[in-house]
Amino acid sequence: MSKPRRILGIAGGFAIVFGVLTVFSGGRTLLGFADMGAAVPFVLWFNTLAGVAYVVAGLGLRQGRRWAFPFSFAIFAATLLVFAGFGLHVARGGAYEMRTVSAMALRIVVWGGIALLARRRDDQTAGPASDRSTGQSGTAAPVHLAAVALRTASIRRRSEILARTSAR
Repeated sequence: MSKPRRILGIAGGFAIVFGVLTVFSGGRTLLGFADMGAAVPFVLWFNTLAGVAYVVAGLGLRQGRRWAFPFSFAIFAATLLVFAGFGLHVARGGAYEMRTVSAMALRIVVWGGIALLARRRDDQTAGPASDRSTGQSGTAAPVHLAAVALRTASIRRRSEILARTSAR
């Protein structure tokens, strides 16, 4: 296993554990088993649901899936947007816990880092038309495209022949 792949595997494992803990913590609070003080509902719901996305992203990272980078980046971007919304909530005088600020900052740092790691992996391993998700070599996609083009031309010719014979 190459070093970048091993690092992504570790990051993926961390994301999975982080996601499970996030779902557990948020679920306990949403179900009323834990009192988190002045929790901001939309932040609590987002973080709990995002925990599931963390697990999915972690699995994708561990398996070296092509979609792992955009998915990790989407989690990072969504967390930034929710943090901005949280900032508006606070600016309007809404109640909040200081630990929410810390937790959101931690999530931004974690997912920014994971997205950067995944991006570097994507840059290092992407070849011309390689598909790591299926394990195919760089020549598979052009060959496949050529086969599709030939089939399309064959179908077009058959359609023209049928049109000529039915016009008679």
